[in-house]
Amino acid sequence: MLIGFYDILSLMASSRITDSKKEEIRDAADIVDVVSDYVKLKKAGGGFTGLCPFHNEKSPSFHVTPRLGIFKCFGCGEGGDVFNFVMKMEGVGFVEAMRTVAERYNIELPKEEQDDEFDERTQLTEGIYHALRFAGQFYHEQLNAEDEAAEARNYLGKRGLKTKTIRKWGLGFAHDRMDHLYTSAIEQGINETYLFEAGLIKYSENSQKPYDYFRGRLMFPIFNPSGKVIGFGGRIMEGLKGPKYLNSPQTKVYNKSEVMYGIHLARNEIRKHDQSILVEGYMDVISLWQSGILNVVATSGTSVTPDQMRRLRNYSQNMLMVYDADNAGQNAMIRGLDVALQADMHVRLMHLPEGEDPDSFVQQFGADSFIEYTEKESKDFISFMIAHAEESGDWEDPMSRKNVVSRILSSIARVKDAVLRETLVDHLRRLSGVGERSLLGELSAHIQEQTRELERSRQREYRQQNRESQQTSDGNEEPPFPGDATKPQKSVQPAPSRLARTKKSPAEKEIIRLMIEHGDEMIYYVGQIITHDYFEDEGLRMFYNDIIQRYNDELPISIAEYTAQDPPFPELTGEIFIEQHSISEKGNERRTTRITRDADPFATARGALKAITRLYYTRRSDEIKRLIETSDDAQRRQLYSELMKITKDKMMLERTSADELFPSLEDLIKNEA
Repeated sequence: MLIGFYDILSLMASSRITDSKKEEIRDAADIVDVVSDYVKLKKAGGGFTGLCPFHNEKSPSFHVTPRLGIFKCFGCGEGGDVFNFVMKMEGVGFVEAMRTVAERYNIELPKEEQDDEFDERTQLTEGIYHALRFAGQFYHEQLNAEDEAAEARNYLGKRGLKTKTIRKWGLGFAHDRMDHLYTSAIEQGINETYLFEAGLIKYSENSQKPYDYFRGRLMFPIFNPSGKVIGFGGRIMEGLKGPKYLNSPQTKVYNKSEVMYGIHLARNEIRKHDQSILVEGYMDVISLWQSGILNVVATSGTSVTPDQMRRLRNYSQNMLMVYDADNAGQNAMIRGLDVALQADMHVRLMHLPEGEDPDSFVQQFGADSFIEYTEKESKDFISFMIAHAEESGDWEDPMSRKNVVSRILSSIARVKDAVLRETLVDHLRRLSGVGERSLLGELSAHIQEQTRELERSRQREYRQQNRESQQTSDGNEEPPFPGDATKPQKSVQPAPSRLARTKKSPAEKEIIRLMIEHGDEMIYYVGQIITHDYFEDEGLRMFYNDIIQRYNDELPISIAEYTAQDPPFPELTGEIFIEQHSISEKGNERRTTRITRDADPFATARGALKAITRLYYTRRSDEIKRLIETSDDAQRRQLYSELMKITKDKMMLERTSADELFPSLEDLIKNEA
């Protein structure tokens, strides 16, 4: 029997959740399945690894051990069981996390009870979820029961949706009344603050009287991957004024740039088929799903975003985009293509016959015809764009053809994998007849321009974030933009004169030297132990970030490479590798045991890492002491707690040898496996 989303609510009794019920939920939950909604996991030995969702990192330090039912990040320290993971990801308390997991596996639960550890922020988040759950059920009941919803029911009937489909997707109806939902929610004891924070009500400018955000609309609940209602999309009914579709505003639980409509039902099917199908509208998703095509999602009323693609890539790297055949649909698909390529997605494109969309096509011809058409007509993006140009006549005119080729190269430039880029250029050469040398030259120009634009964007973002919080010594100049590990190859560098004025820590210089001289293993080792925050010197921090990025992008790392880069790399490289206190060869000749600078480079690295960590603790302690002077009581308590921890860690650092403090390379690799 197919269970509707809101049917789950009727399964809840009023008794307290027992320990045996908690264990039943824990035993039923597949932690790999739950975590995979948020993290792309890769099999590693008896467990799985991936990039931690709780902090930014380039090398995976996040581990899931299904045998024990736990996760652990060796980078930031977060860990726990499946409930801890849901609590952390969704910002809810323990009881709500249990409820989320239980609903996922269709386990009956008693009525909600408040978690003992229930801070103000958690209470607000759970209150928002509660308000959204109420609204979803309310709208669904209105669609089924109210006379005013007859038009909405007729519309769904004409679109071919069956009753079980309407139930499964929780479709609903919002009356064209100012405060219908608001009044009903207040009568049921829903806090007005939660209704507002959930984006369900607004306030009039003059009287500040609350009114419903959605009115006179067919309602499409939007779910997160675990199946919780996080927002709504509303389609206006005939004869009423307003935009055709209206989506919930941004809230604490609903971020339009991250949400994929239908992902809660499609995620496992996407994994099974190793492909997602991306369409434009809510009805396209539901209609394809009803016909048996289950690996389908849509952007939630937005253009394709990087966050959506990164989340979709957790389930499969392969994606088919099927947008309307009109100009608006095709242009939106090409824009989305660039975002998808930048997120390392493998994309195929397809448009349906003129006048058809996925909903109308599958209603008229059925799922088998849709799948057959997809297998026959979908193309890689280069073939698709050339075919589109041929259909429009742009391929015949030399200047138009040049523009089409340039546009394709602009898309290829967004592909990060160098081998794949070269393969795509060769494919374009064969289809276009343009010489490889010309194509590679223009491709290089596109890559450089996109790199510059990325840097300009990052500079704007950095300066905006720091305009009020950071000041230079004279209080007039904006802080320089430091590089970090997310840049493509180079960062906008501080002026060389600014870098030269800072006295550089020998330990920081030593770490950079070791990473350059000893290559991948040393870079991996250092990168697992410290981040760029541990570098006090601005230039060396930038240098560290660049090395890490090059390591991740598999670009060459050497003295020769950096001396050939733009300033200030040559200056910094020269300063790092001047051996003012080098080992004397004549002295070595007189010794029975020859001394080399890096007899054990990892022992050298551990000594430098200890020195860097000691200086970092000192700087952070001083910073906290300054903050304490200007903080309120609540902030001061938190700062004192952090200060005590740092003081304790620093004392342990002083008492422990470098070899005991830091693991060996072999131990790090074992932990990774």
